[in-house]
Amino acid sequence: MSRTSALYHEELHRTDAVMQTIRNLSVTICGAGALGANIAESLARQGFGRLRVIDHDRVEERNLSTQPYYRSDIGARKAKILANTLYRALGVTVETRLDTLTSNNIAKLLAGSSLVIDAFDNSVARAAVTQHCLTSNIPCLHAGLANGYAEVLWNDGYCVPSPSNDDVCDYPLARNLVMITVAVACECAVAWAANGEKRGYTVTLGDLAVRAV
Repeated sequence: MSRTSALYHEELHRTDAVMQTIRNLSVTICGAGALGANIAESLARQGFGRLRVIDHDRVEERNLSTQPYYRSDIGARKAKILANTLYRALGVTVETRLDTLTSNNIAKLLAGSSLVIDAFDNSVARAAVTQHCLTSNIPCLHAGLANGYAEVLWNDGYCVPSPSNDDVCDYPLARNLVMITVAVACECAVAWAANGEKRGYTVTLGDLAVRAV
C-alpha cells in the first residue's frame, strides 16, 4: 500500500487489513444533513470507498453552520453536492439516491448494503430503517441529536424517538456536538468493520462526556 496517498495518516493509524476492509465495505448513509453529510465526508476521508447517500432535501442557508455546504450550494440537492465535493477532494464516487425513503421503496434504496447508518431527522423514516434492517438482518447504526445530547446506538438497543422530537430545523444545535457525534459514529463504524464489535455511546456537550452504553 502506498504511503504517499490521500489517506496517508489513516493508513499509518490503521492496519492494511482494516484499510482494505473499509475500502470494500458497502455503506449506506440515510440523510445528508448535519450528521449524515459530515459522517459521509469523514468516512470517505478515512478510506471508505463504497458510499451511498439517501436524501431528497436541498441546501438552505440555515444549514451552513452545521453542514459541509457553501452559500453557492443553496437550492441544490444535498446528496448531489456532497457527492461532487467528495469526488473532487478524494476521487471517491458516492452513489446518490434523491428519493424520500418510505416503507414502499426502502428495500430498493438499501439493497446491497453491508452497513446502514441512520442519520435521518424524522421518526417515520427512522422507524422504516429500523424495521427493515431488523427483518433483513442488515447491521444498522443510528446517530441522533437533541439539544445538548446525542446518541450513537446499534439497532439491537435502539428505540425510535417520538414524532414530537422530529427535526423541524428550528431548534438549538451546536456544531461542536455535531462533530463529536460524527467522530463517535465513524469510529463505531470502523470498529464494527474491523472486528464485528458493536459499540454504543451517548454524548453530552455540557461536560464533553462520551459514555459507553
